[in-house]
Amino acid sequence: MSLRCFFVAAFTIIPILTIPNSQVMKSAQLSLTQQAAEDLNQIDFEPNLILLFGGKTILQESQWVQEIRRKFPQAILAGCSTSGEINGTSVHDETISANFVAFEKSSVVYHETDISDPEKSSEIGEKLSKSFNPEGLKHIFVLSDGLNINGSKLVEGLRGAAPEGVAITGGLAGDGPHFEQTLLIDNAGKLGDHKVIGLGFYGDLQISYGSMGGWDSFGIERLVTRSTNNVLYELDNEPALKLYKSFLGDEAANLPASGLLFPLSMRYSEDRKPLVRTILGINEEEQSLTFAGDIPEGSYIRLMKANIDRLIDGAEEAASLAKQKENEFAICISCVGRKLVLRQIVEEEVEGVAEHLGENCHITGFYSYGEIAPFREGVECELHNQTMTITSFNELV
Repeated sequence: MSLRCFFVAAFTIIPILTIPNSQVMKSAQLSLTQQAAEDLNQIDFEPNLILLFGGKTILQESQWVQEIRRKFPQAILAGCSTSGEINGTSVHDETISANFVAFEKSSVVYHETDISDPEKSSEIGEKLSKSFNPEGLKHIFVLSDGLNINGSKLVEGLRGAAPEGVAITGGLAGDGPHFEQTLLIDNAGKLGDHKVIGLGFYGDLQISYGSMGGWDSFGIERLVTRSTNNVLYELDNEPALKLYKSFLGDEAANLPASGLLFPLSMRYSEDRKPLVRTILGINEEEQSLTFAGDIPEGSYIRLMKANIDRLIDGAEEAASLAKQKENEFAICISCVGRKLVLRQIVEEEVEGVAEHLGENCHITGFYSYGEIAPFREGVECELHNQTMTITSFNELV
């Protein structure tokens, strides 16, 4: 087998699966919890990449990250806190989705950079991209602090400095619906914020990706008349927060969390595909709204609302874009707003993804504060909100 993946889920062992073309993938799935005393000796190979996606509380209060770091000292380790963990076709809260990967003919390189000042987000992204040796670089996967960063400026810097033909995907860490603090897991197994992590993939890899939403726009389109980067002050020369609250009605009392249910569709110009922006915070004194990405002056916005069927269809369309002939490993990053809307049927969007990627594809991921990806191959990387973004990996034989 060219790529072996192990996922660990409490007390569940999946038999060896036979994959077409005489490829064989051993797998076991395990979801790490505070109570589960699982034996990491179940992982009977040496991984060269470990990805951990977990709830903030279990990351802080358990010893799982430290135990995994000690058990596999040679592997590249990275991860983040979430607003929900994707483990196969299941979605959990306050668990750790632990993912162990062994590439046979490929390699992963780790770099990180601190967020010294969110105003320098573009420079931070540029610095991270330039950290990677461009020779043989196939892809960059990024995990970032979800609150102390301007996500669209980060992406602007990342893509501006990345070698030609190298795509970038990833996401912003989450903190449930709380928006208090997000955490990154660095290569030493330490937890911290104000950080961006990059993984560079080299070798005989085929990597595909897709990103889709499924929200419906409604109401009139409004002009952004005053903003600074990701802070919106005025729409049609009216205070932005006052106007937005008038849209929300009773839900205005629950801001900023209720803003996840009513994102904005933003377009820079008529010839560009609209992007979705989600509120991260509000300022009553300034009557402003703070978003995960930029809302430039002169752009146009409309309010959006959920259509459950279209959200699930959007996740399936993203999977269709990311699908390869053989899908061995996929990272799904979906927005916390989607999870809050879908509620008890949230697993349906992950199940839809799994159907498209195939039963032999091992799926992990998390619910985030922002998704990083091109809409499809051949277009620029963007920061998205309220999308399902999928990165699929296949090691060539």
